[in-house]
Amino acid sequence: MLTRSLIGISRVGVYRRPITPVMARVWPMMRTIQAKRLASNSIVTLLQSQEQIANTDLTNTMAQAEFYRSLLSNNYPHIVVQRYETPGIAASAECTRLYIDALNKIGKKGKAEQVSRALNDQLGSSGVVANNATAGGTPLPHGFGSRYEPVHVIVSESLLTILSRWLKWLIPVALITYGATNAFNYLVENNTMFRNTEVPDKSVDVSQSTVRFKDVQGCDEARAELEEIVDFLKDPSKFTGLGGKLPKGVLLTGPPGTGKTLLARATAGEAGVPFFFMSGSEFDELYVGVGAKRIRELFTQAREKSPAIIFIDELDAIGGKRNPKDQAYAKQTLNQLLVELDGFSQTEGIIIIGATNFPESLDKALTRPGRFDKEVVVELPDVRGRIAILKHHMENVETADDVDPSIIARGTPGLSGAELMNLVNQAAVHASQLSAPAVDMNHFEWAKDKILMGAAKKKMVITEDSRINTAYHEAGHAIMAMYSPGATPLYKATILPRGRALGITFQLPEMDKVDMSKRECLARLDVCMGGKIAEEMINGKENVTSGCASDLANATNVARAMVTSYGMSEKIGPVQLSENWESWSPDIRNMADTEVRDFLISSENRARDVLTKKKLELKRLAEGLLEYETLTREEMEKIVKGEPINKEKTMSNTVIKSKADIKGLSIPNAARDA
Repeated sequence: MLTRSLIGISRVGVYRRPITPVMARVWPMMRTIQAKRLASNSIVTLLQSQEQIANTDLTNTMAQAEFYRSLLSNNYPHIVVQRYETPGIAASAECTRLYIDALNKIGKKGKAEQVSRALNDQLGSSGVVANNATAGGTPLPHGFGSRYEPVHVIVSESLLTILSRWLKWLIPVALITYGATNAFNYLVENNTMFRNTEVPDKSVDVSQSTVRFKDVQGCDEARAELEEIVDFLKDPSKFTGLGGKLPKGVLLTGPPGTGKTLLARATAGEAGVPFFFMSGSEFDELYVGVGAKRIRELFTQAREKSPAIIFIDELDAIGGKRNPKDQAYAKQTLNQLLVELDGFSQTEGIIIIGATNFPESLDKALTRPGRFDKEVVVELPDVRGRIAILKHHMENVETADDVDPSIIARGTPGLSGAELMNLVNQAAVHASQLSAPAVDMNHFEWAKDKILMGAAKKKMVITEDSRINTAYHEAGHAIMAMYSPGATPLYKATILPRGRALGITFQLPEMDKVDMSKRECLARLDVCMGGKIAEEMINGKENVTSGCASDLANATNVARAMVTSYGMSEKIGPVQLSENWESWSPDIRNMADTEVRDFLISSENRARDVLTKKKLELKRLAEGLLEYETLTREEMEKIVKGEPINKEKTMSNTVIKSKADIKGLSIPNAARDA
């Protein structure tokens, strides 16, 4: 008997053993059959191809039936019987009928009748015959489902069964996890063994601190206020002997970078007492009550080392205004701080200093007399303060003989002490990069330009048209600044891209200004409109670029402030609208909007008139910017008069005049290396 190829199907998947083609096994016998029956080679080729197709997909019942028909028509019924009874080969009703025919031809009529009856029973009940390798219904008789001819079954589970099996385990696990989490949180909140909410020793060793009042420059008034604190800490009896009481808390307010923290450190350094430093954000954490507890522990540490200074930076983080809608735990830290402040006695020798940039956001209970009852405002330094700050920071810098701090101070109005320190440092770094023997005025000017106008973008690629348009735009601003009454004096104009701008015209007041007149406000509007009108004059209204967006935004802000805050509108009158804008009637608000628009349109017309009259000066200045790239006020004044200047022509950026120039661009070394 010929060896059969076997294919097994298990519960977990299909595994296959190599099938030896039936026709390859019977060809030795076929030679005899061919000789006897004179079969043609075409029949052999046909049977081989059909067998290959049937073996390629054993589940294809149509291919199996077609192969069975060819075998029967060529008188090979025994091969049909062998293949049909091989496990793993699909069988349909048609395949079963062909199998019955093969049984009859080889003389197994009894088995053929049994199979026929089983087939009729199955067709009668379901109309379908199952795969003899996978059927789970009534097995075929005579060997099927026996030890040697097992029926292989694949159990297919429903989605509901799979889900129920997983849920049976997931639900208990979820409940256990939830319970364990709640239990852990309870232990964490009620047992200190799981967490440490103790405030570490926040004292600063003042003996190691070299900060003194002489290091604090530019805020003489604020320093004088804190000198009283130092005197109290050094000799409390001097104040208590006459019945005087020193403030319990001192609040330092002012813009960022003015030296509030430095003042507090200098106070502790001068007094020589322990200095406790904490930030407002260090008190509160995830757990309720931690902030209040840390407040208590901080003051306990300070009392143990009395006399002492407690400094809380960014006080608004814990001392913000309370809201009735806030949860109770959100107020606990502030409430505890209020209690500690009220619990002081003047003989304890403890001073608390708070610092904030937003004093208006503090709770009124915190700033009332008896708590933070003394407010020291640390303003931006004036010109005298800036000179003192610059001299202090230049002490450790090797400066050239031509360096004059007063000139730098006059050109840096509005800069804080921190920004001035940064200016000196950047100038020193720049001089070191250039291998200069000392830091001269050119290095300080470079640092000042970088801080005021942004870093220069000398490697930026721009088009020739954009460069020309930028030159006329900045020249328009500069001409309006020169010829508008009340305008702030020019400082510099450049078409070298800096920061986010393609060009900048910078104005600096000769002295510190704390207010503006209506004429100065109108001049500022005219200067803002100068760039847009200059573009319009050379390119036409349809070709004005979006580069004027920031100018229009600045002009609109000034015009709105004139109408709603400064009382400079004749139609609106001396009315302050900006604070409660929504409370005013629609008519008043519409009138204010109309006034703002009228101010801007009038400014645009004035700028157009001035630039039309000064068209020659505008052209000269634009050409000068194209040649020299950056011009000072003195250089611009010479150029508009047609006078030559002693300066080297420069072009830092790569300028593209046509598309062909793009191909010739070289890749920077850094980009090439990357």
